[in-house]
Amino acid sequence: MADGSNATTTGVPRTGRPSPAIRTRRSRGEPRLGAVAAAFTLAQLLLVRPGLGLGWDETVYVSQVSGHVPAAYFSAPRSRGISLLVAPIASWSDSTVLLRIYLAVLSGLALYFALRVWRGRLGPGVLALAGALFASLWVTLFYGPQAMPNYWVAVGALACVGCFLRARADARDGPAWWGLFASAALMAWMRPMDAVYVVLPLLALSLRRPRLLVVLGMGLMAGAGEWVIEAYTSYGGLAQRLSAASAIQGGLGWHLAVADQLRSLGGRTLCRPCTGSDPSPVVTLWWFALPLLAALGAVVAIRARRALPVLLPLACAVTAAVPYLFLIGYAAPRFLLAAYALLALPVAHGLAHLVTAPVGRFARTVAVSLAAIAAAGHLAVQYAVLEHTVHSSEASRADWSRTVAALRTLGVRPPCLLSGYDAVPIAFYDGCGSAQTTGHDASMTVAELTRAAHRTSFAVLAPPGSRPPAYAKTWPEEKAGGLRAYVAPDGRQGR
Repeated sequence: MADGSNATTTGVPRTGRPSPAIRTRRSRGEPRLGAVAAAFTLAQLLLVRPGLGLGWDETVYVSQVSGHVPAAYFSAPRSRGISLLVAPIASWSDSTVLLRIYLAVLSGLALYFALRVWRGRLGPGVLALAGALFASLWVTLFYGPQAMPNYWVAVGALACVGCFLRARADARDGPAWWGLFASAALMAWMRPMDAVYVVLPLLALSLRRPRLLVVLGMGLMAGAGEWVIEAYTSYGGLAQRLSAASAIQGGLGWHLAVADQLRSLGGRTLCRPCTGSDPSPVVTLWWFALPLLAALGAVVAIRARRALPVLLPLACAVTAAVPYLFLIGYAAPRFLLAAYALLALPVAHGLAHLVTAPVGRFARTVAVSLAAIAAAGHLAVQYAVLEHTVHSSEASRADWSRTVAALRTLGVRPPCLLSGYDAVPIAFYDGCGSAQTTGHDASMTVAELTRAAHRTSFAVLAPPGSRPPAYAKTWPEEKAGGLRAYVAPDGRQGR
């Protein structure tokens, strides 16, 4: 029973070889997918803008491979996949513009190939619509050109499920088997635990298919291998790294974060703690519509006996979302990118049914008109939130740049070391190293830090109204942008 209901979906004979008519239909779908990917890349460059400075987490990832700044402390939950992805640019250039353009182009290509995997499983129109829905979300546009791992888990998940279906239907489809391995490895390379949650339904379906299970498992191990090895070389073992990662995330366990994710939809890139009012219902309407439209797509697929290509990505979307909705006590919209990418397929299937169902001409016209109005409203809302998010991000980067300019006038310039409030991104912008003595990023003892203060230019940063650490109480206090800087007297360079 290699194909089952898939035979109806794909039009592929039991030999696994598509007919000439199917090959022609697939090739006709190529320009649509290419157009979606190209529009996605162009929208990133125009709306997010390549000049947007690096964010906090980005500075950590980029610093690991940069030849221009010392590497920031790499905490337990992080994986080095995104650092290696940006290495072809960041290892020799400190240009943020060049890095953003590189990532925008790469993310567009990745979306194209992830959608292309699904040819023959779903129609070209549905695939193009699914890609457009996912690519038009403000969170997708914002994180596509960023040095962050979440988008890459999303496209890896999309490709992995598609390759799984192809390999399951045709054991001789060599590219599908290689794609299954590579996409599983990509997810685990970026975020190992996210990859595990995404593939849980695939593992369940593979229990009676040893080859699928082996290839999927090998892909996960290949991607997560470095993370596991590093657990033993730098974190005291795998159990200790998992425990430390859980502690940094507030302790994994039952936490109802649905409301937190809802609040983050207004453009808050990190909602921790997630206080304040909810965004306008207009901003969050699409979020509530997603499960309804996905359910519609599933019902339509079941009635048409074409269930698996729609139900499987839906199941993987649910397992991908579970930890971020129910197991951690804070939220960030990027956490659900993999779920959004997978949900786009059943949602597109449901929407396509609404506008193409065999009904009267008047009903069809009404359905198409309503869909067009909804699409226009959706794009307007996503653009408004994206613009707000970009402006907020630019403001925070500008604050860091002002602090850097002030520090340099105080003699804190490379080679230098920063500690305290916002030390990680500000150190990156200044070309300094960063170190903390407390918290999740603790990497030095107080004694080590004070010794370093005698050898290099060093400052402790603090927000107005707060007190410096005990070892810096006697150091001169200076204004540095919106912060207070306590500069070690022995480490100042000539102004």
